[in-house]
Amino acid sequence: MSCLSVGVAACSASPSRNILGSYFPTWMVCALLGIVCVVVIRGVLVKVGIDATLPVPVIVYLCMWTAATLAIWLVWLA
Repeated sequence: MSCLSVGVAACSASPSRNILGSYFPTWMVCALLGIVCVVVIRGVLVKVGIDATLPVPVIVYLCMWTAATLAIWLVWLA
């Protein structure tokens, strides 16, 4: 029984942020910031002209969003 309690002990406090009186999970905030980063990156790519040459834009932007979200998570919480 003690082995199970050790595994669950790490789940006692989830990282959350108080935003305007409501607690939001930190992963949600990071995901939204990742979307903002990808929108900015897409604007730069369209301006430069690289957006039209992307092979599968949906997959490329999804990967960019994932990378930006995880990078924000690591920088903010590590």
